[in-house]
Amino acid sequence: MTEVFVIRNQLGHFWGKSKAWVDGRDPRAVLRVKHQDEGINTLFELSAKDVELRGEVVPAELGPKGEPVLQVSDIPLPVAPEAEAASDAAPESAPPAGGEQAPVPSVADADAEADGEAGAEAEAQPGPGEPRPNA
Repeated sequence: MTEVFVIRNQLGHFWGKSKAWVDGRDPRAVLRVKHQDEGINTLFELSAKDVELRGEVVPAELGPKGEPVLQVSDIPLPVAPEAEAASDAAPESAPPAGGEQAPVPSVADADAEADGEAGAEAEAQPGPGEPRPNA
């Protein structure tokens, strides 16, 4: 086989094996499929999740090492929002001075608090068929 298919988006980035867009510098990281219809199915799934995506399934010749020969995108990869949040949160997550860590509320605490607030609101509201209090 001398040809495979890869998925390229409108920025020239390629869909990677790690299920993220890559710029094509490392051809081993780019997802390649043997059949064009496999690539079309994957592109369809991607476009269902991202309506802004304008992609295409393109043929790529294989080089001497069996890797696709790709044109590297000049447009830098976008920074994922999770990566930005992690880099912003890193300095804040340091323990306070004195070596003590602040208590972290558990999910159960948050649920109990939410149930308590919802319960108070539910008591104030009359049920179906009950007369409403005059205010």
